[in-house]
Amino acid sequence: MQAGARLRKSIPMSQITPQTDPRALIRIARETGEDGPAEPLNLGTRVRELRKARGWTLEQAANQAGLARSTLSKIENGQMSPTYEALKKLATGLEISVPQLFTPPHKEQVTGRRVVTPSGSGVAHATATYEHELLAEGLTQKQMLPYRARIRARRMEDFDGWVRHDGEEFLYVLTGVVQLFTEFYEPVTLKRGDSAYYDASMGHNVISTSAEDATVLWITSLM
Repeated sequence: MQAGARLRKSIPMSQITPQTDPRALIRIARETGEDGPAEPLNLGTRVRELRKARGWTLEQAANQAGLARSTLSKIENGQMSPTYEALKKLATGLEISVPQLFTPPHKEQVTGRRVVTPSGSGVAHATATYEHELLAEGLTQKQMLPYRARIRARRMEDFDGWVRHDGEEFLYVLTGVVQLFTEFYEPVTLKRGDSAYYDASMGHNVISTSAEDATVLWITSLM
């Protein structure tokens, strides 16, 4: 409860309006976490990387592909555009398909990313119906959006229609009792320790039915 109290202090109740969109934090996470546009692939650089990955000299690779050494050198240095026949010879010599000449290498390294969020230190984001505490904010380009929420809503009428967004969502009740409303199912009551997993593009809302505001853990996929 202390974490919830700290969260309320961070945003005055006067700033919480019925028009506040509870989906805003999903939008914020996507806007701050999306990858930038991919760099165009340089064929010459790609061919050189493939050759060096095999430990071949320029002459060895040219012999494997059945090309003149000078031709391969010009391709790697961007001094000529190879014909399709030359591309087929290159691919055969490198033992890959032609499309793989234009495909960036797959990164298989472990990222080793980690972030710890001490209790009550998440980023507050309040709405008229929920008080969210965004977790793991130190990581960008996340595949999931985890957040703790205090459920303020007490009836469906507190919402301005259904909440819906792309992706899937996992809900776990931490304290209290909630009622989960979903567009295509009957409402379900969830107590402490209960959970639900659902399609987030389906309309959904959650209200507290216990004496105290319930708290839940939400994890949303950022698809």
